[in-house]
Amino acid sequence: MKKRFLLTSFDTWQSDQLSNSSDDLLLEVAKLDNLPHHLTFLRQLPVDVQLASDRVIQKITEIQPDCIICCGMAASRTQLTVEFCACCQERVLQTEVDLEQLVAGAREIEISHDCGKFVCEGLYYSVLDHLRQSQIRANCIFVHVPVLQPENLVNIVADFVLIINKLALS
Repeated sequence: MKKRFLLTSFDTWQSDQLSNSSDDLLLEVAKLDNLPHHLTFLRQLPVDVQLASDRVIQKITEIQPDCIICCGMAASRTQLTVEFCACCQERVLQTEVDLEQLVAGAREIEISHDCGKFVCEGLYYSVLDHLRQSQIRANCIFVHVPVLQPENLVNIVADFVLIINKLALS
């Protein structure tokens, strides 16, 4: 049985940005025709915690995914980073996914314990909290995506596909 995935990305937030690397990555993944999963893309979320969270939670309710991968841009990073937890007002929620096992065999993925203090952490926290409160059994992770360049694109897409495939097995 095909696993149902919800993949999210953000819109740009600065006037000089041509694109958001999280959205660029989802565009690359959408081009792949060999993934044996059902992928739903929720792209170019507004860079606003409440608006983005509302849209993602609405989509979770609508499609009832098995796995959720929220993605955000991390221009200062050089490889994919999977976030362990998110904080909100001194409360910490962490993913239930075994991240060490998830990234095993990847070319270049780091596990991060700092989701940042921007909209990424707010969305991740909101989704984890919604899943917990609603007792929804979907796996959820947040992946920060560096700026995609010709020299890193192939490896980043391959690592992201590895994450999707491993999540499908959990």
